[in-house]
Amino acid sequence: MNTVEPHQPIGLTTVSRTVASLAVGVVHTLERAVVGEARMRTARGNAWEAVCADRARAEQRAELDRLVAELAAARAAARERQPVS
Repeated sequence: MNTVEPHQPIGLTTVSRTVASLAVGVVHTLERAVVGEARMRTARGNAWEAVCADRARAEQRAELDRLVAELAAARAAARERQPVS
């Protein structure tokens, strides 16, 4: 025989989940209203932004590596030109 209590107490986790769910719904609705349907952030958009950011960081690292190599080469050339005392 299965007995079900008609008035089960609401736990703290149930309240927290409910509040979090409502907050997400409000933020989603607000974002849709403020930003517009066409500019809503999506997983695909977030992934593309991450790819673009990774590419930009790689380009910056390559540029910095190139500058360091030029500086090292210039320093080595300057040392070769100095007379030995």
